[in-house]
Amino acid sequence: MGSTNFQNKLIEVQRNLLNFAYTLTADRDDAYDLLQDTTLKALDNEDKYVENINFKGWVFTIMRNLFINKYRRQSRSTVIVDQSDDQYIINLSHESTVESPEGALSEKEIKRAINSIAEELREPFTLYISGYRYAEIADKMGLPLGTVKSRIYMARKRLQGSLGDYRYD
Repeated sequence: MGSTNFQNKLIEVQRNLLNFAYTLTADRDDAYDLLQDTTLKALDNEDKYVENINFKGWVFTIMRNLFINKYRRQSRSTVIVDQSDDQYIINLSHESTVESPEGALSEKEIKRAINSIAEELREPFTLYISGYRYAEIADKMGLPLGTVKSRIYMARKRLQGSLGDYRYD
Protein backbone atom coordinates (compact mmCIF):
# COMPACT_ATOMS: atom_id res chain seq x y z
CA MET A 1 0.00 0.00 0.00
CA GLY A 2 1.40 3.38 -0.92
CA SER A 3 2.19 5.78 1.88
CA THR A 4 -0.30 8.40 0.67
CA ASN A 5 -3.04 5.78 0.28
CA PHE A 6 -2.34 4.55 3.84
CA GLN A 7 -2.44 8.10 5.19
CA ASN A 8 -5.70 8.83 3.34
CA LYS A 9 -7.32 5.72 4.82
CA LEU A 10 -6.08 6.77 8.26
CA ILE A 11 -7.56 10.24 7.83
CA GLU A 12 -10.89 8.75 6.73
CA VAL A 13 -11.29 6.78 9.98
CA GLN A 14 -10.29 9.61 12.34
CA ARG A 15 -13.90 10.51 13.28
CA ASN A 16 -14.74 6.85 13.96
CA LEU A 17 -11.58 6.45 15.99
CA LEU A 18 -12.39 9.54 18.04
CA ASN A 19 -15.87 8.20 18.81
CA PHE A 20 -14.39 4.85 19.85
CA ALA A 21 -11.74 6.59 21.96
CA TYR A 22 -14.44 8.57 23.73
CA THR A 23 -16.40 5.42 24.53
CA LEU A 24 -13.25 3.87 25.99
CA THR A 25 -12.11 6.86 28.02
CA ALA A 26 -15.34 8.79 28.70
CA ASP A 27 -13.20 11.94 28.76
CA ARG A 28 -12.72 14.35 25.87
CA ASP A 29 -9.05 15.15 26.50
CA ASP A 30 -8.13 11.51 27.11
CA ALA A 31 -9.99 10.56 23.92
CA TYR A 32 -7.95 13.03 21.89
CA ASP A 33 -4.73 11.77 23.50
CA LEU A 34 -5.68 8.19 22.67
CA LEU A 35 -6.53 9.18 19.09
CA GLN A 36 -3.16 10.87 18.71
CA ASP A 37 -1.29 7.89 20.18
CA THR A 38 -3.19 5.52 17.89
CA THR A 39 -2.49 7.60 14.80
CA LEU A 40 1.22 7.76 15.62
CA LYS A 41 1.38 4.02 16.32
CA ALA A 42 -0.39 3.25 13.04
CA LEU A 43 1.98 5.50 11.11
CA ASP A 44 5.00 3.94 12.85
CA ASN A 45 3.74 0.46 11.93
CA GLU A 46 2.60 1.17 8.38
CA ASP A 47 5.07 -1.41 7.10
CA LYS A 48 3.34 -4.12 9.19
CA TYR A 49 -0.07 -3.52 7.62
CA VAL A 50 -1.02 -6.16 5.05
CA GLU A 51 -3.16 -4.94 2.14
CA ASN A 52 -5.89 -7.59 2.32
CA ILE A 53 -6.56 -6.99 6.05
CA ASN A 54 -9.50 -4.84 7.19
CA PHE A 55 -7.80 -1.46 7.69
CA LYS A 56 -10.43 -0.04 10.02
CA GLY A 57 -10.33 -3.16 12.22
CA TRP A 58 -6.53 -3.04 12.27
CA VAL A 59 -6.46 0.58 13.48
CA PHE A 60 -9.26 -0.01 16.03
CA THR A 61 -7.26 -2.95 17.42
CA ILE A 62 -4.25 -0.69 17.82
CA MET A 63 -6.41 1.81 19.74
CA ARG A 64 -7.94 -0.83 21.97
CA ASN A 65 -4.53 -2.32 22.79
CA LEU A 66 -3.07 1.11 23.57
CA PHE A 67 -5.99 1.82 25.90
CA ILE A 68 -5.69 -1.53 27.69
CA ASN A 69 -1.93 -1.19 28.12
CA LYS A 70 -2.29 2.34 29.51
CA TYR A 71 -5.02 1.20 31.90
CA ARG A 72 -2.86 -1.67 33.16
CA ARG A 73 0.12 0.64 33.65
CA GLN A 74 -2.01 3.11 35.59
CA SER A 75 -3.59 0.45 37.78
CA ARG A 76 -0.15 -0.89 38.72
CA SER A 77 1.10 2.55 39.68
CA THR A 78 -1.89 3.63 41.74
CA VAL A 79 -0.90 5.57 44.83
CA ILE A 80 -2.83 5.08 48.05
CA VAL A 81 -3.09 8.08 50.33
CA ASP A 82 -4.08 7.19 53.88
CA GLN A 83 -5.57 10.13 55.74
CA SER A 84 -6.70 8.15 58.76
CA ASP A 85 -5.14 8.13 62.20
CA ASP A 86 -4.16 4.48 61.72
CA GLN A 87 -1.35 5.19 59.30
CA TYR A 88 0.47 2.03 60.28
CA ILE A 89 -2.08 0.02 58.25
CA ILE A 90 -0.96 1.56 54.97
CA ASN A 91 2.61 0.46 55.63
CA LEU A 92 1.70 -3.21 55.85
CA SER A 93 2.73 -5.14 52.77
CA HIS A 94 -0.20 -6.32 50.70
CA GLU A 95 1.59 -9.63 50.28
CA SER A 96 2.03 -9.90 54.03
CA THR A 97 1.82 -13.43 55.34
CA VAL A 98 0.41 -12.08 58.59
CA GLU A 99 -3.32 -12.66 58.55
CA SER A 100 -5.55 -10.11 60.16
CA PRO A 101 -8.33 -11.53 62.35
CA GLU A 102 -10.88 -9.91 60.04
CA GLY A 103 -9.28 -11.48 56.98
CA ALA A 104 -9.13 -14.93 58.53
CA LEU A 105 -12.75 -14.74 59.60
CA SER A 106 -13.98 -13.55 56.23
CA GLU A 107 -11.97 -16.23 54.43
CA LYS A 108 -13.49 -18.90 56.64
CA GLU A 109 -16.98 -17.51 56.04
CA ILE A 110 -16.43 -17.44 52.30
CA LYS A 111 -15.06 -21.00 52.23
CA ARG A 112 -17.97 -22.17 54.34
CA ALA A 113 -20.43 -20.48 51.98
CA ILE A 114 -18.77 -22.00 48.91
CA ASN A 115 -18.75 -25.45 50.51
CA SER A 116 -22.45 -25.15 51.29
CA ILE A 117 -23.32 -24.89 47.59
CA ALA A 118 -24.44 -28.08 45.85
CA GLU A 119 -21.56 -30.00 44.24
CA GLU A 120 -22.92 -29.55 40.69
CA LEU A 121 -22.65 -25.76 41.14
CA ARG A 122 -19.58 -25.70 43.37
CA GLU A 123 -17.27 -27.62 41.02
CA PRO A 124 -17.58 -25.33 37.96
CA PHE A 125 -17.54 -22.27 40.21
CA THR A 126 -14.31 -23.26 41.98
CA LEU A 127 -12.69 -24.05 38.63
CA TYR A 128 -13.80 -20.64 37.34
CA ILE A 129 -12.37 -18.72 40.30
CA SER A 130 -9.18 -20.77 39.96
CA GLY A 131 -8.67 -19.20 36.55
CA TYR A 132 -10.17 -21.70 34.13
CA ARG A 133 -12.19 -20.34 31.21
CA TYR A 134 -15.76 -21.41 30.55
CA ALA A 135 -14.77 -23.57 27.57
CA GLU A 136 -12.02 -25.30 29.56
CA ILE A 137 -14.46 -26.07 32.37
CA ALA A 138 -17.01 -27.41 29.89
CA ASP A 139 -14.39 -29.71 28.35
CA LYS A 140 -13.08 -30.85 31.72
CA MET A 141 -16.55 -31.62 33.07
CA GLY A 142 -18.00 -32.92 29.80
CA LEU A 143 -20.86 -30.40 29.90
CA PRO A 144 -22.28 -27.97 27.35
CA LEU A 145 -20.87 -24.44 27.58
CA GLY A 146 -24.28 -22.95 28.41
CA THR A 147 -24.74 -25.35 31.32
CA VAL A 148 -21.37 -24.36 32.77
CA LYS A 149 -22.20 -20.66 32.49
CA SER A 150 -25.60 -21.20 34.12
CA ARG A 151 -24.13 -23.17 37.00
CA ILE A 152 -21.47 -20.54 37.66
CA TYR A 153 -24.12 -17.83 37.55
CA MET A 154 -26.35 -19.75 39.98
CA ALA A 155 -23.40 -20.36 42.32
CA ARG A 156 -22.63 -16.63 42.32
CA LYS A 157 -26.24 -15.78 43.12
CA ARG A 158 -26.34 -18.26 46.01
CA LEU A 159 -23.08 -16.85 47.38
CA GLN A 160 -24.41 -13.31 47.13
CA GLY A 161 -27.45 -14.42 49.07
CA SER A 162 -25.52 -16.20 51.80
CA LEU A 163 -22.85 -13.50 52.09
CA GLY A 164 -25.25 -10.58 51.54
CA ASP A 165 -24.74 -9.05 54.96
CA TYR A 166 -20.95 -9.44 54.74
CA ARG A 167 -19.31 -6.10 53.96
CA TYR A 168 -15.70 -5.23 53.25
CA ASP A 169 -15.08 -1.70 54.49
